[in-house]
This record gives sequence, C-alpha cells and structure tokens, in this order.
Amino acid sequence: MRSMTRTPLSRSRLAALLVPALLLGGCMGTENRGLESVHQPVVSRADFTFDVATAGDTLAPGEAARLSGWFDAVKVRYGDRITIDDPVSDGTPDARSGVRGDVARIAGARGLLLSATPAISGTPVAPGTVRVIVSRMRADVPGCPDWSRDTSNEFESNTSSNHGCAINSNLAAMIANPEDLVRGRTGTETFDPAASTKAIDIFRKAAPSGAGGLKAESAGGK
Repeated sequence: MRSMTRTPLSRSRLAALLVPALLLGGCMGTENRGLESVHQPVVSRADFTFDVATAGDTLAPGEAARLSGWFDAVKVRYGDRITIDDPVSDGTPDARSGVRGDVARIAGARGLLLSATPAISGTPVAPGTVRVIVSRMRADVPGCPDWSRDTSNEFESNTSSNHGCAINSNLAAMIANPEDLVRGRTGTETFDPAASTKAIDIFRKAAPSGAGGLKAESAGGK
C-alpha cells in the first residue's frame, strides 16, 4: 500500500501567493486623485406645509393656536425659512397683511422671521385658507469619515481616502444657511461701516483681563 504524504509549501512559494492579494488590498478604497476632495457637502431640503383657515384679512378664531402647536410639532428652529402661499394675495406681499401679521407674530415668538418672498406650493390651496410652509435645509458630507484606503500601500499617488472630511464636515455644520453652498449670496448694494465694525469696536473697548491686577495669596494659616 502506497502511503499518502503532504508536501508543505515552502515559504517562498507562500509569499509569492500572498503578494498579489496584499497588492490588491492596497488598491481598494476611495480614490482621491487630486487635491480637491471627493467628499463634498450635500444639501438636502424638506418642506413642511400646514393649511390654516382665514376670516377676511386675519386668521380664523382658533387657527393661531393650531399653527402655534404645529410649529412646536415640527420643532421650528434657527435656519428654517417660513413662507406663506396665499392665492388671494396673487403674489403681492402687502396683500392680506393681517394674515401675514398673524403668522409673523407666531413665528416671531420663536425668534424667526416670516419671509417676504411669497411661496408657491405644488398643490392648490383650498379657498378660505392659506398655506404656511416651513422649508428646512441641511448640509452634510456622506461617507465620512472614510478610512477605506490603506495609505501605507499607495502606488497611485492618491491622497488619503479621508481627505477633506474634516474641513467639509465642519463647513456643513457651521454654515448658517446651507442654501448658500448651492447658490452663494450676492453682496448688498448698501454698506454700513458701523455694523460691519461693531464686533471689532467692542473688542477694542473691552478692558484687558489683567487690568485688575493679581490677587495675593498667602500660604500661612491665616
């Protein structure tokens, strides 16, 4: 009877088989071929609508309380844009100023302003009602943090797969109006030097923190 024996692989042959697998693993992950990161802020928008009844130029009785409760339900906050779709106003901001005033007071109680630009929603507004729209925009950077690529085996001169995640995530979190990342904002025609230098003026007039001197401390018992 012939015995079956196993011949172990030599270390050189085993290394030759593992090298291609290691090289393939080093080429996997997100590719950043330039200095501009592939991880860019993405802006999303959500519109919340609420129809309230009107009585002439004002909100109908009880509608102010309903609207206030709805604002609390959707958790209106800084950065939200509040607009009104009123078919009777025909796109004129001054028309039905009483209705706008009622909505503006409810929004103002939460520290928000009513946008002067009339809104146009996708669905028709029922007669005798106006539609209040809360537009909420959010900016975030999907896929971050990203450590999918091994930089120790980089043969294609890519930057790190996580390149740009920190700065763009901070930009998306700190920007007051995410819409500015999409459209930007044009400068105003008027310029108020007093308003633009107000923060600098306060800083200059503030008393130095060490102006009062140092407090003497004693190590004695009394």
